[in-house]
Amino acid sequence: MNTFGAKFRFTTYGESHGTALGCVVDGVPAGIKIDENFIQEEMDRRKPGKNKYASKRKESDTIQILSGVFEGLSTGTPISMIIYNENQKSRDYDNIKDLFRPGHADFTYFSKYGIRDYRGGGRSSARETAARVAAGAIAKLMLKELDIEISSGISSIHGIEAKEYDFDFAKTSEIFALDKNLEDEQKKAIIHAKKSHNSVGGVAIVNVKNCPIGLGEPIYFKLDSQIASAMMSINAVKAVEIGDGLESAKVLASQNNDQIRKDGFKTNHSGGILGGISNGDDINVKVYFKATPSIFIEQETINTRDEEVDCKLKGRHDPCVAVRGSVVAESMMALVIADMAILNMSSKIDNLKKVYNKI
Repeated sequence: MNTFGAKFRFTTYGESHGTALGCVVDGVPAGIKIDENFIQEEMDRRKPGKNKYASKRKESDTIQILSGVFEGLSTGTPISMIIYNENQKSRDYDNIKDLFRPGHADFTYFSKYGIRDYRGGGRSSARETAARVAAGAIAKLMLKELDIEISSGISSIHGIEAKEYDFDFAKTSEIFALDKNLEDEQKKAIIHAKKSHNSVGGVAIVNVKNCPIGLGEPIYFKLDSQIASAMMSINAVKAVEIGDGLESAKVLASQNNDQIRKDGFKTNHSGGILGGISNGDDINVKVYFKATPSIFIEQETINTRDEEVDCKLKGRHDPCVAVRGSVVAESMMALVIADMAILNMSSKIDNLKKVYNKI
């Protein structure tokens, strides 16, 4: 499937080394101010080639809106956006067109379809996530009208764990680090792996503030299940934790339950979600990215003729995909929250009366 969402839906298209990629966002309410500068700023956060901690591929990721916006406002019709690829080097992949790169989707795509675009992985490339960020920017513009804020940052690189979370600092950091005291150490880990022709993994945290109570559609469209689905759909993501996550399986209920007083919950072990529905507290999600599988160390594999061969890659790759991946995770969160906010409007008859009853 290339489409995500129920009411606020988006479809992405395009390949890593194709002419362009983009998205169509449907279900956007009319009358939202569409700030094109903001959308481009979001694209710039994710784009490659900005510094030594990312792929050297130079792409402006300039966004072009094709439909759904008139005089700066959403019209209620599908918003279509396109991003042209400007800096492909397809020749870098000529030597691996008949073999399967370890850790990549080459083997599974070929086994499933009997054909694959070997140029950077084609559709399976993380380049596709640029379109998600464009769609996520539209979702954020809608959520801004509701005063819902979404932030992200990197908590861990190669096991170097943040001791504090400062989302404002993360916005200024080249690697979106949440802990300013560990940023340099995390940067060194990335550069060391890069110089060793290797890569490292990392963990991103996504935070939602001012989320209203009631988002989530039980039982099979829970807020947490859709968040997990959204995050797991991102390239290189191998695990997702909501709230205390794994730690909640290690403690007693008396330690894990979020007790309630008149002024709200005393703790937030649940990560802002109970029974698949938002409870009004901050939503906190950890997203675990594996090390980028594209490394410049010779590895064993097989080719399309089932022969055992050695694989030595060329090209331009992220030494830590988690860094730019954190921006994608933030965008996916915005898309889920926007979708759930619209779905929630029909949960009570009073909501419909406010719209349809004559005053």
